[in-house]
Order: sequence, then structure tokens, then C-alpha cells
Amino acid sequence: MNKVIFIIALIALINSVNLSKEITVNPGESIKNAVSLADNGDRIIIKEGTYNESGILIDKNIELIGENYPVIDGLFNGDIIIIQSDSVTVKGFSIHNSGNRGLKDYAALRIENSACCNIISNKLNNNYFGIFLSNSSYCNVLQNEASSNAVTESSSGNGIHLWKCTNINVKNNTISGHRDGIYIEFSVNCQAESNSSFKNIRYGLHFMFSNNNVYENNVFSNNGAGVAVMYTKNVRMINNRFENNKGPNSYGLLLKEITDSYIERNTFSYNTVGIYCEGGTRLLIANNNLTGNGYALKILGNCTDDTIKANNFFANTFDVTTNSTFNNNLFTQNYWDKYNGYDLNKDGKGDVPFRPVSLFSKIVEETPESVFLLRSFVAELLDMAERVVPVFTPESLMDNEPEMKAINNELYTQYN
Repeated sequence: MNKVIFIIALIALINSVNLSKEITVNPGESIKNAVSLADNGDRIIIKEGTYNESGILIDKNIELIGENYPVIDGLFNGDIIIIQSDSVTVKGFSIHNSGNRGLKDYAALRIENSACCNIISNKLNNNYFGIFLSNSSYCNVLQNEASSNAVTESSSGNGIHLWKCTNINVKNNTISGHRDGIYIEFSVNCQAESNSSFKNIRYGLHFMFSNNNVYENNVFSNNGAGVAVMYTKNVRMINNRFENNKGPNSYGLLLKEITDSYIERNTFSYNTVGIYCEGGTRLLIANNNLTGNGYALKILGNCTDDTIKANNFFANTFDVTTNSTFNNNLFTQNYWDKYNGYDLNKDGKGDVPFRPVSLFSKIVEETPESVFLLRSFVAELLDMAERVVPVFTPESLMDNEPEMKAINNELYTQYN
């Protein structure tokens, strides 16, 4: 019986392959009409040119392929391409000018309730949202460029947006000029890899309520803030670069109510705050390089059971600051360029602990105007006295095994 079923399925597959066809669309013809005439398994080739269309609904498993990046101009009229079927590929288009007003989040490419779709090598410009995936799974978003001209958060959308999705691969995309470069909410088992997200109004990458995700080998630079991960658990943040995210309240990485996650082998350079952690529990922050930030690490008193290990702290204005006089985390085996201790037994570890929280950093937190005393003898005297007899800083927040030399973390040697 199983052999009969297999033979029937094989015949059906062969027939479907034989029945598939290729449809060509030339300038002056309608992409929407070609899609309506297509059957499952067909390929539609769009020739180079400009097509003023929107509301192109794909509800069958087809391939839509552009030759030499034909332009689809939505003329600011709603969604431009809407996918509502499994196994759809859209590749090689310049898609411009989606709708950008009203109650709906219009997008250049919208994927709804679909699986196994591929959005590859498209150039998206001046759209409200670039690529919007909703309730979809096992899709690939690869090698796209999404750029816009966002001015305010309220009047702009996100470059790549995931809502209630599973197993989405977002890789090798370039995103700029949106509200958030990449936004992930209520989505699990997704991966963001080797993307470049820069000059976005709010965040380069924004996580909300999204567990068991990975982002690695990305660059987040010159955004309002680099990355925010909120109300989430089991996230791996590996080998990313957080650079030049500056502003009054700007962070390389913002962590809020996050548990059981890993921040490893990243570079945080020239941000207002390298890492800001509020309500972080059982986090591993290890083998990172924090260089030239205003504050390298802000870790609040409600962070517990976190491990900060084998990181390089170099040329930051303040290495660590906190709002609490208690410490419930482990700092160990980090390199601190401000450490002035000694190593008599030559084991590479300082013989006296290092207290990275300075009294002057707490004064600046409470009275920002006092920053003008930063390089003064008064600031140095206050910090020296506090290290000897801690009163205002957490007595237990210390690194008992500070490294005497910078740790040879992979990204440290590559980018610094």
C-alpha cells in the first residue's frame, strides 16, 4: 500500500513539474495580471523597466524574478507586494514608495500567514515598512537593501519587521533610515546574521517578547541606539559590532528584563553607553571589547546572578556604574586599563582586586553638570578615597582576578 501511495505522489510531482511554465512581463504590461494568470509552480520574469503598480497579491506558490532590477513604484498607494501563500520567491526588484499614512502599516513587501518564502536581493527605497512578515515561518530574507528617510519615530516604519513569526533567517541585509532597522516581536527561533543596520531613528535592532533567538556578525552603527532586547529569554548575541551610537540616552546594547542569555565576543566602541542592563538575570557577558565609550557598562541593582568575565575595558570615560550599593553579580578575569595593581607571582592576574565603580561616576549620574571636573585632581582624590574605604559604591563589586594584559579576544585584535 505504501508503494502505491509513493508512486501516486511521484506521478503528481512529475506532472506538476511538467505543467509549470514561465511567464514574461515587459514594460507597459501588468505584473498584477501576470500573477493572476499564473498557476502553482510557475515562474514570472519581469523585464527591466518601470512598473507603476501596488496591491500585487500573490496567493499561489510562484517565483517572481526581476531582470536587472526592474522598478515597481507603488506611488504611495498601500502595500506594493502582498504574499499570502507558501513557497513564494521574490528576487531582484527595486521597490519604491509604499503607502505611508493611515492606520495600516504599509510595506514594500508584506508576507502574511505564509511559510518557506524567499525574499532575496531586492532594493527597497522610501517605503514606510520595507519587509513585513506576520505569522509566518521558515522564510529567508537575504541580501536586501532597505533605505528610507525617516525623520520621527511616529511617522516612520521599520526596515525588516517580524511579528509572531518562527524560524526566520534574516541575513546579509543592509538597512538604514528607518525607525528600527530590524524589529522582532513575539517571534521565536529566528536568526539575524551579517546584517548592517545604520542611521536609523531609534534602534538598529529591536527585540520584544521574542525568545530563543540568535543575532551574530552584525554591525549596528550611528543609530539612535544600537540594539534593544526586552522582556526576553535565551538570546545569543555573538560577534557583533556596536559603534558610534551616540545621543543623550543612547546605548550600544540595551537589556531590559532579559534572562538566561549570552553576550559574547562583541565590540562596543564609542557609544554613549556600551551596555545598559536593567533587570538582567543569569546573563553571561564574556570576551567582549568595550572601547572608548562614555560608560562601558551600566548595570542596575535589580540585575542578579550575572557573570561579567574576560572582557577588555579600554579608554572608557567610566568603566562600570550602578545605582545600588549592593552587588549580586560576578566580575572576574577582566582587563581594566585603569588598574594600577601588581602581579608579584607572575600568573597574569593582579594580586589586589580592582573596584571598577568610581565615586565620581555616581556624582556625575546624580549631578551631570559636575562632569566638567572629570580630569581634575578633585575627581581623582574622591575616587582614590572611595577605593580605599568604599562608602557610596558597592563594596562587593570588584574583580578579584583582574588581568594584567589585554585579553586577545578575536574582535579586539581585528578592529582595535
